[in-house]
Amino acid sequence: MAHLSSDTTASSIRNPRILSGITLAALAAVIILPVVLPSATLATEIVIFAMAALACNLLLGYTGLLSFGQAIFFGTGAYLASLAMIHLDIGLIGALLIAGAGGALTAALVGTLAIRRTGIYFVMLTLAFTQLAYFAAYTLSDWTGGDNGLLDVPRPPLAIAGIVLADLSSPLAFYGFVAAIYMAMFVGARRIINSPFGSTLVAIRENTDRAAAVGYDTRQFKILAFTISGALTGIAGALYAMLLNFAPLSNIELPMSENILIMTIIGGTGSLLGSILGSAGIVLLGDWLSAIWPRWHLLLGVALIAVVIVMRGGLWGGIEGLIDRWRQRQSGSKAEDRP
Repeated sequence: MAHLSSDTTASSIRNPRILSGITLAALAAVIILPVVLPSATLATEIVIFAMAALACNLLLGYTGLLSFGQAIFFGTGAYLASLAMIHLDIGLIGALLIAGAGGALTAALVGTLAIRRTGIYFVMLTLAFTQLAYFAAYTLSDWTGGDNGLLDVPRPPLAIAGIVLADLSSPLAFYGFVAAIYMAMFVGARRIINSPFGSTLVAIRENTDRAAAVGYDTRQFKILAFTISGALTGIAGALYAMLLNFAPLSNIELPMSENILIMTIIGGTGSLLGSILGSAGIVLLGDWLSAIWPRWHLLLGVALIAVVIVMRGGLWGGIEGLIDRWRQRQSGSKAEDRP
């Protein structure tokens, strides 16, 4: 999947204007979401999973690493932030920093061990680590709550040095805070992929042996990509726990990794804007289809198959294709009008 969108990725890295346009499109999306959706809570869920998909895209879309370990970082961030707020009375910013650091350290450890193998063996290692993390969380029920999850997770106000800047108790206020963090991540990810480091990640994705032959330490680059992805995913997990006011065990289960991967692929690998498109598509489809039929996962599966077959570059790839065809028609009509 990552290879299918390599042209999009390469053109995005070469053209800062395209990146600026995409950033404005992402900003427009987060502004529109709470207006068009029935609740700010649903919009917040979409943006939180867009963060997780964006982080996953750094691995899958730009480094070519298909990891089933995203749930580890998501769950680790959720648990660490929740425990810090509940037992240590840590504030919002501190809890998010702890979640990001925990996700980064966990990802660095998983990445260091998993990238010793490539291909299907790498994928199986990340899957095994996720199962290990799940059973560890299930066993440590005194800390994680086990099957019941970690209850009574607070949503503290945004405060700096004891000065309260914003009360986030209302759904719309919390959405605004989450949207601001997403946009900061989006701009940061844009700068990363538009840097020499991002170009090196793409080179590793396209041909690891060739990148190593010209002098790049591909192992260190992959570990760093894992670490960045884990930090962003950990922050997303912490925000999700604050949204729900508890940290469920499902945060660290394999299906969570699958959901994040599906959002990434459906949105478009190698596309930053695809993160919010994929997240919105999956969350909204699940919300709507569950009201139609109890076995809505079957309908969701059919919809996903259709998207993969019809839009090989994901939702963003399909949108880009429509834009290109429209431009071709416009240029063709202008050529016909010339004397």
